[in-house]
Amino acid sequence: MAGNDFDPNQLSTSQQEALGTYTAVTNQDPAAALPLLERSQWNVQIAIAKFFDGEAPDPVEEARASLASSPAPPSQSSHQETLMNGFSRSPRPQNPSRLDPAPRIVPQPDNQNVYRPPFLLAILFTPFNLLYRLLSGSFRLFTYLFPFLPRMLAGSRGSRVQPRRRRDTTGRKPLNPRDTAARFAREFEEEYGQHDLKFFENGYAQAYDLAKENLNFLLVVLLSPEHDDTSTFVRGTLLSPEVVSYINDPQNKIILWAGSVQDSEAYQVSTALNCSKFPFAALVAHTPQDSSTSMSTIGRISGLIPPSAFVPRLQSAISQHSATLERARQSRSEQQATRNLREQQNSAYERSLAQDRERARQRREEEDARLRVEREAKAKADAAERENQNLERWKQWRAQSILPEPTSSGDDVTRVSIRMTSGERVVRKFRAEADIEELYALVECYDVLSSSSASSKVTEPPNYQHQYRFRLVSPLPRAVYDIASGDTIGNQIGRSGNLLVEPIDDDEDDA
Repeated sequence: MAGNDFDPNQLSTSQQEALGTYTAVTNQDPAAALPLLERSQWNVQIAIAKFFDGEAPDPVEEARASLASSPAPPSQSSHQETLMNGFSRSPRPQNPSRLDPAPRIVPQPDNQNVYRPPFLLAILFTPFNLLYRLLSGSFRLFTYLFPFLPRMLAGSRGSRVQPRRRRDTTGRKPLNPRDTAARFAREFEEEYGQHDLKFFENGYAQAYDLAKENLNFLLVVLLSPEHDDTSTFVRGTLLSPEVVSYINDPQNKIILWAGSVQDSEAYQVSTALNCSKFPFAALVAHTPQDSSTSMSTIGRISGLIPPSAFVPRLQSAISQHSATLERARQSRSEQQATRNLREQQNSAYERSLAQDRERARQRREEEDARLRVEREAKAKADAAERENQNLERWKQWRAQSILPEPTSSGDDVTRVSIRMTSGERVVRKFRAEADIEELYALVECYDVLSSSSASSKVTEPPNYQHQYRFRLVSPLPRAVYDIASGDTIGNQIGRSGNLLVEPIDDDEDDA
């Protein structure tokens, strides 16, 4: 199931969920992630920890393999070598074909782990704390006044006195990994002068992660300032032109991380890499033959050796694993290309889907706009039709109440000549005391009055306020007889007058 014919449907639902969670966190190909999950018993947290921290060898599997093969007991000389060759003090009965794992080290200095008790507990123990400080202060004063008593007590106890734990007398302040690396580089330059080595400017864990991510070689150099061979090793070997040139060569893909064992991080790294003698150098690289996430120590160099031996040992270790790492790089490049292609396809699909959604949205907006225009046009047409109906009904209703034309002529009669907008001239007599609105009503209802058809009595249209869309003016001299004046015809026009019907524009009416 972990071979080339990998099918996610063969997994159970819980296994598919674990695989999805693992690949989402590690961004690893599902086919490559399946063996690690199987070795981790489908525990996602253990698998993720193995991926980022490196996978240690399984002692149970190694024991089974050793029992199955039943090899002959190796001789002492084949397992135990000198410290100069970089092996540990005691033989390690492991499979010689499998390299030692290189764990990921995150420094945790003891002096930074400060325990702070809860507030209520601190209040509870405050009296005991004060009593302890009082007694300890009194004891220190007593030993200061009588300094011979502690030595006498120590001599009487003899060998029963256990040695005190060695205190750090270097006076080095613990720093975070980045500052520790910067301090080491500064001290190294102050001690040995300007150089061309490019130390990694961060902690061991960060260099470890970078080498694992980019499939590079991590060269770890550990120095002990108190060792006699440190200065000779640095000046004669590490800073030699051939070593510097080989390490800085981009084709070798080497990340150089160095540290002093006086710092907590470098000391923990030396313990993890089984450092037995200083100066010490170890080459760490990804070993895909062990697992998809393992980092192993592929070479160790301990003690003082010349550059002519240092460089060939690095070349030998790198040449043995270059082909494996190159295949891993190609596989990772193919996976990345496949992932990029999948992302491009998904992006293109998302863009196409977004364009389809945008076109659908535009069509909906256009359809909504068209329907809105149709509704507005229909509403305007209905309003105009109702307006015309109300206007015609109002004309018929108002025509019924227009005062009849006087038959006689006199001072109380006004003769008015009105030229309609159609060019027709209408001459009519009006009572002088009639309101000026009577003239406007005659002009408005003239077509109804001119028609010979008789109609029944019409009532005024409800909720209709009629407005005259014209005004009556006298041409010479120009005078406007406004209906809003509310005056009589006699007072406005006199005995007679010639009037014109002048329409009112909508813009003028709005003004």
